[in-house]
Amino acid sequence: MHPPDRPVTVDSAFLERFEAGLNPQQPEASRIPARILGFGEISSIFAIQGVDGIAFKRLPIFSTTEEAEAYAAMFHAYCGHLAAAGLHLPGQATAVVGSAAGVVALYIAQHQLPDHHFGHRLIHRGSLEDTLSLIREIVALIDGVWRFNAEHGPDLELALDGQLSNWVRTPGQGAFTLYYIDTSTPLFRVGGREQLDPEKLLQSAPGALRWILRQFFLDDVMNRYYSHRDVMVDLVANLCKEQRPDLIAPVTAVINQYASILEKPLTPEAVQRYYRGDRIIWSLFLAFRRIDRWLSRHLFRRRYEFILPGTIKR
Repeated sequence: MHPPDRPVTVDSAFLERFEAGLNPQQPEASRIPARILGFGEISSIFAIQGVDGIAFKRLPIFSTTEEAEAYAAMFHAYCGHLAAAGLHLPGQATAVVGSAAGVVALYIAQHQLPDHHFGHRLIHRGSLEDTLSLIREIVALIDGVWRFNAEHGPDLELALDGQLSNWVRTPGQGAFTLYYIDTSTPLFRVGGREQLDPEKLLQSAPGALRWILRQFFLDDVMNRYYSHRDVMVDLVANLCKEQRPDLIAPVTAVINQYASILEKPLTPEAVQRYYRGDRIIWSLFLAFRRIDRWLSRHLFRRRYEFILPGTIKR
């Protein structure tokens, strides 16, 4: 197995051909077929036929090439900061491609890691001690990011989403390496100023309804990833979505023991309250996106650029 952090190269001309023939609602029926690997809030993740071992995250959220290139530069800066904070990242590269629908898409190419090594898969396969060992590793790396923030003061502050599906444990030379893969939303502040335009997170919601998300949810969603405690709570709450609520109590105990700079201990009750609120936020966001898809396809008769997940069991 090749090391996941080896460099990635992208063929921009190939991605332009892929984009020109893409069917966003049925990617497997595209001129160059693709298979969906996963979904993000503003991206979808493909394996493209003919390109082995690479996952492509597609972000069709830009009006101009300049906007997309600026986002790509911000993405690379964020990855550099995460690596400096001690996280292991798979090899990645970017390409800016014009869409047939008139928008501009940014493709982030990342080495594809084995599905059965993802954190949300591992918790269903191993023993309780295996799961708690994984949690300890994740917590130690998240702690490292917040120590990095403390050392850099207000000049540089990193945020991240610590949920289980963003961590992949891969075997190496006699040991395992834990990779962090959720890098496509570059959340960091320089001198206290957010680098990512928060409006980009709303591009996949209907324009007429964005004010609701902007007013009630946007600040909460972005700010939570800058709170060490909220990131830990989110990590534990993710066990509900992954159908393992039985792990909440032991995982909470581990986090309280190993998270070195939490403001106050976590409790299973606080985790459950957080999850109920989080479920409402993301269910509403997905409902708005489905409304937008219906309006785009059936009323305005235009191509809908985003690929939405089906029913999500929460």
